[in-house]
Amino acid sequence: MSTDAVKSRGTRVRTGLRDLRWWVQDYVYALRGQWRALTGREGAESLTEGDSTPIVLLPGIYETWRFLEPLARALHERGHPVHVVDELGDNRRPISEQASRVAAFLVARGLHDVVVVAHSKGGLIGKHVMAFHPAGSRVRAMVAVATPFGGSRYSRLMPTPSLRAFASGDATMRALAAAAEANARIVSIYGTFDPHIPEGSELAGARNVRLSGGGHFRVLADPRVVAEVVRVAE
Repeated sequence: MSTDAVKSRGTRVRTGLRDLRWWVQDYVYALRGQWRALTGREGAESLTEGDSTPIVLLPGIYETWRFLEPLARALHERGHPVHVVDELGDNRRPISEQASRVAAFLVARGLHDVVVVAHSKGGLIGKHVMAFHPAGSRVRAMVAVATPFGGSRYSRLMPTPSLRAFASGDATMRALAAAAEANARIVSIYGTFDPHIPEGSELAGARNVRLSGGGHFRVLADPRVVAEVVRVAE
């Protein structure tokens, strides 16, 4: 075996071990988030106070707002009122249906000039609101973390329709991909490696922020996420 081949093989091994470590750390973070959802007692009502730009949280599939609670509290401490769309439940329903709930929420609360902070599926819901609903004009920008804007090849292997809906050939995913006008108001943040989205989360026309770390969940704790929200909101 040549020296170059040995070096190449060594690089692949190191990269694989790094990704495996990130994967394990990612699920530890996810388990902590789900535990917080089960045990959290303080409601989201106290987060709605504040004089700065309003924030609307859109969690990912099988997540409630508790999964984004550390991020929400960090933003609230900066003076931002943070709003939770309880009608999303644990976010299993179709993207278009959930987007209609978010649009109705914006209107019912009288919210304007908001910044959406979204994780994974939440970013697809947020873009759907921005692209296809009149209430989308109430959204200044969206910071989406680890969102499968281009779909995920793993989705077709998933056991439930709610997970298979992330296939790039899905009708809603195709419509979102074609709605490129909304991309200019989106900041897409993603890790170097995402075990759920091998295609990555880069979005043409958006501000793309690639983090030095990896993961699908734990990237929510990266300081760049708060920094990007602050950048567009303040």
